[in-house]
Amino acid sequence: MPLQRLAPYNCRMTFIDRLRGAEQTNRSLLCVGLDPEPARFPGTLRGDASRIYDFCARIVDATADLVIAFKPQIAYFASHRAEDQLERLMEHLRRNAPGVPVILDAKRGDIGSTAQQYAREAFERYGADAVTLSPFMGFDSVEPYLGSPDRGAFLLCRTSNPGGDDLQNQRLSSIEGSPLLYEHVATLAQGPWNLNGQLGLVVGATYPAEIERVRQVAPTLPLLIPGVGAQGGDAAATVRAGWRSNAPIVVNSSRAILYASSGDDFAAAARREAIRTRDLLEAAKG
Repeated sequence: MPLQRLAPYNCRMTFIDRLRGAEQTNRSLLCVGLDPEPARFPGTLRGDASRIYDFCARIVDATADLVIAFKPQIAYFASHRAEDQLERLMEHLRRNAPGVPVILDAKRGDIGSTAQQYAREAFERYGADAVTLSPFMGFDSVEPYLGSPDRGAFLLCRTSNPGGDDLQNQRLSSIEGSPLLYEHVATLAQGPWNLNGQLGLVVGATYPAEIERVRQVAPTLPLLIPGVGAQGGDAAATVRAGWRSNAPIVVNSSRAILYASSGDDFAAAARREAIRTRDLLEAAKG
């Protein structure tokens, strides 16, 4: 399929504006992660990688009015040679949930012309509204994604995996009080790297104290917060730590919603779980 340049969104509306609009319209901080595992599909779909689009489209249709964003994880498609199904799913999202931003979870991180190609993949091939990035090769690995104000990027900052301590929780120097690496990333994203107000940060729900610290360092940035649901993050603590009326948070839940039922009622069950999680997050706002 040839690449097609997508018609731009209203250039007066930034990616952050689109997030705020979805939060207000759907009264939601919930992001549904689209991480399709054919081995876990229900009923007659089970084990059939050719039905990834069908499964995900049913989830989208069941939850589109309940979410602030959707987040397809590219590896779950690419590992099954299902990139064409991801393209169809992105078209389905634009057609059936036009007010809901889509974050492509790709965690890209490269420099120069390679980063430009990854940006083209995310924004032109797939039509994502935002993409997740690794910032550890510096600003020239981030800048190619910032060419259009209606697109955004979330930088890995303090992730939910235990191995995040290996780097993210280390101090930049031996001087007492020097910032931790994740604090430095947050400072750069809030300040000199955020040229057009397009950046956000990825902070895991399993570390609510560090979410609060990131919010202190980056008071206006949107936070993408995975780890609620199957990974055990505390939804209420997450909201208290990160949500501010002028700074949206995007709280992701994947498996708990996608696989709420192993039967033919999977879409209805996904909707029930999404409503439960959405309402829990809203209540925590106070």
